[in-house]
Amino acid sequence: MTPLDWIIIAVYFCIIAGIVWWSSRKQKTAADYFLAGRHIGWFVVGCSLFASNIGSEHIVGLAGSGASNGMAQAHWELHAWIMIVFAWVFVPFYYRAGVFTMPEFLEKRFNAKTRWVLSIVSLVAYVFTKVAVTVYAGALVFQTLLPDTFGSPENAFWVGAFVTVVLTGVYTVLGGLRAVVYTEVAQTFILLAGSFIISWVGLRALGGWDELIATIKPQADKFALWRPNSDPNFPWLGVMIASPVIGIWYWCTDQYIVQRALAAKSLRDARRGAIWGGFLKLWPVFIFLIPGMIGYALHQKGMLQIPLKPDGSGEILGDAVFATMVQALLPVGVRGMVVAGLISALMSSLASLFNSCATLFTVDIYNKLFPNASDGKQVRVGRFATVVVVMCGIIWIPIMKKISEGNTGLYDYLQNVQSFLAPPITAVFLLGLFSKRINARGAFAGLVVGFVLGMLKLTVQTLAQSGVLGDSGVLFTIGSFNGYYFSGLLFLFSVVFVVLVSLLTPPQPEAQIAGLTYDSRTPEQRAENRASWNWVDVAGSVVVIGLVLGVYLYFTWWLR
Repeated sequence: MTPLDWIIIAVYFCIIAGIVWWSSRKQKTAADYFLAGRHIGWFVVGCSLFASNIGSEHIVGLAGSGASNGMAQAHWELHAWIMIVFAWVFVPFYYRAGVFTMPEFLEKRFNAKTRWVLSIVSLVAYVFTKVAVTVYAGALVFQTLLPDTFGSPENAFWVGAFVTVVLTGVYTVLGGLRAVVYTEVAQTFILLAGSFIISWVGLRALGGWDELIATIKPQADKFALWRPNSDPNFPWLGVMIASPVIGIWYWCTDQYIVQRALAAKSLRDARRGAIWGGFLKLWPVFIFLIPGMIGYALHQKGMLQIPLKPDGSGEILGDAVFATMVQALLPVGVRGMVVAGLISALMSSLASLFNSCATLFTVDIYNKLFPNASDGKQVRVGRFATVVVVMCGIIWIPIMKKISEGNTGLYDYLQNVQSFLAPPITAVFLLGLFSKRINARGAFAGLVVGFVLGMLKLTVQTLAQSGVLGDSGVLFTIGSFNGYYFSGLLFLFSVVFVVLVSLLTPPQPEAQIAGLTYDSRTPEQRAENRASWNWVDVAGSVVVIGLVLGVYLYFTWWLR
């Protein structure tokens, strides 16, 4: 890093500070702090959706997956079609309900118990997935790019972890969601530009796209989009079952994402923002995953030295690929811009996460216990909740360090944990919207039992992978069972269980669920929904779905 690189990064932080200062002057009510006053346009909504999703765990983890596993995890990055589902199927109900959080929507549709369960599950999931993974990935960038700046690589790792958390926490606490979404507009374009540059420079150094294909083609099975069902990590059937379940949970029901649409100034802006976000979501395959493969090819040709795993296996440490490419390939000045992009990714994800945690805790837990709390008190409680979640995530970082150095890396860990959390939530939301016969008892039972089963599988799988359970026995078999197949089975079980419990208990009163399911909408609600879209929204949706199909078709055959 040269003085010019640091100047570019400093300019970036000055811009962020200016946005935060402007935003902090507008925090007068809880709606201002948690939903930016519900006055966000579609362009900002879409950029915020993209930047919230694409954090440093994507840049570090997805590039690492590209180097270690090729296109196997591209399926999760082609979820742009699920954002179209979100725009047309889910957004009208959420926006019309006028809620702050997804648990609050479940209370409207079912009862207060389901709200409590989803709130607690979401907060637990954020600590063990988003907080820890995002902070760890950002710290790894500091360790790779600034190994000697703070005395040793280990010191750089921990300085990176704490500095980015503190800086992001400060601007989130001061500026609320308005600061988060408007900084994410700037971060989106820095992120895209920086990642395109590293891809272009890497391909140029390698010798072009044909050279990339020629280098990895001898290992086509390792880099293929579709793996045989005998593959222990990414069987194609398990991936195709699990990825939509995870995708619907993440893009259509998770507070972390949906909060952006809830902040839109109109139903049209919420839907159009989701469609615009779907278009942006198409790019991670090209700007993160493929650079990882470029880095692997450069390593194979002796043009780049990627750190090896500390276990003595001789395999590359995939999660260090992107930062190593930035360090070794980029010229002065450009390196500073790309590092600013990496920091942008880390800060945008953390800021979104902090604000979502604050919203969940304050609106769904604190306000239920203290319903008469003032707006000022709610904002202070939300800020305190943010600090607690950050501390829990930092405690989990050493474990993330071990996981990242394991067989499949950071990104696979993230998808595995989410595949155990997502099925019951996805089942309850889908059934709740499409059938008014699904009642509160069924939803509550499905969420609780599904969450317990998912956490049991995660625990047993972790013990099996660590060697604690040996290499045989019932528990070892359960722990070794592919997590993506388990996700599909858990989703099927959750659907059947929710339906059975609902049918065995009385239905909910029609008045309670009016307008909250497809078959209980009033003529006025249907007319409002129809008036909120036109040919632009339809054309945008068709383009996104067409591009997804095109990417699938190309990468199905690209190594043959």
